[in-house]
Amino acid sequence: MPTIVIVGGGLAGAKAAEALREKDFDGDIVLFGSEEHLPYERPPLSKEFLAGSQKLDDFTVHDGNWYRDNRIDVHPGTMIEEIDAAAHTVTLPDGSTLAYEKLLLATGSRSRHLDLPGADADGVHYLRSYDDAVALSEAIDENMRVAIVGGGWIGLEVAASARNRGAQVAVAETAPQPLIGALGAEVGAIFADLHRKHGVDLRTDVAVAEILVEDGRAVGIGLKGGDTIDADAVLVAAGAVPNIELAESAGLDIGDGGVLVSAGLRSSDPDIFAVGDIANAEHPVLGRRVRTEHWANALNQPAVAVANMLGGSAEYTNLPYFFTDQYNLGMEYSGLASGEHRVVLRGSPDSLEFLAFWLDDEDHLRAGMQVNIWDQLDGIKELISAGAALDPAKLADADVALSDVTAD
Repeated sequence: MPTIVIVGGGLAGAKAAEALREKDFDGDIVLFGSEEHLPYERPPLSKEFLAGSQKLDDFTVHDGNWYRDNRIDVHPGTMIEEIDAAAHTVTLPDGSTLAYEKLLLATGSRSRHLDLPGADADGVHYLRSYDDAVALSEAIDENMRVAIVGGGWIGLEVAASARNRGAQVAVAETAPQPLIGALGAEVGAIFADLHRKHGVDLRTDVAVAEILVEDGRAVGIGLKGGDTIDADAVLVAAGAVPNIELAESAGLDIGDGGVLVSAGLRSSDPDIFAVGDIANAEHPVLGRRVRTEHWANALNQPAVAVANMLGGSAEYTNLPYFFTDQYNLGMEYSGLASGEHRVVLRGSPDSLEFLAFWLDDEDHLRAGMQVNIWDQLDGIKELISAGAALDPAKLADADVALSDVTAD
């Protein structure tokens, strides 16, 4: 009986196992995860879990009974040591091997650690796993002082959750505005204002020189130039590093920090596929390779990979998508832009009800975002996929339907 091995115990791994059974694969499915928990979704770690509104069971993909009933052999807390692509085997921690017919890599990412003095002290936190979130949650309480290194999505979401719980929060960001790489300075400033209005000590254009330590425990951060920020807990939110070492050692083609895969998510080895954070995939709609660390890829890519494992010819054409919730701001974003693209706003940023559009030099829409507006994302996706030149003035005019914003 054929065996399909899934390496990665997150959302992507669970969705791959689910897709295999939904497509009537009757062989053996073996899923290995490095954490001791069953696969779960990660976005709630910095949102609902820290806010206290959800527990692990609420965002666990399937319970143990589901895996048993669907004959999924799950191995939590098990790191695959090696892939022998020629022999079609994986090596387990005890040295034994398991043969596979097809292999799916869904190894995800890990938190980026900074080479700072004091970075290994007690009281320094990272946020990637459930266990990380538990430790961080225990460190956040009313009137506790939390210093966050990094003003990206995780840093800002934790800042919002901590402020909502009554903690005193400071954020140190090296760029002139938070989120500048993804959203640009103008939209980044909107998020900066939001956090400052909610009492966050947000410092931009600063560099962290060290984690301040007393008696082995972090007590704040020191900035280059001499300023210090006192804290009872420090979160380092400096981005993520894709876990591609296993794929690289197996001889798979690697590029730009990810496993190079086709639009069908097949790697340079025809029997090995990659999804999620590590997949640097050809994208038929965007006309370029894309690797994004977004929940939507972990949710949706596995079905495409599974279809092709079973002999299909599917392509992953979904546009990149992510969302955030911070205080009274809810946002959804689709597409792929950079801070260098020109931004056009529609609506009222001051009231936190607006749309943002990112245009290239030829006025093609590369990405769009809806903030506290919940019925425009499909129209944004259609404009991106159509690839037509748009009229920036029409985009900015709330009285013009998105279906009527193409250039004359």
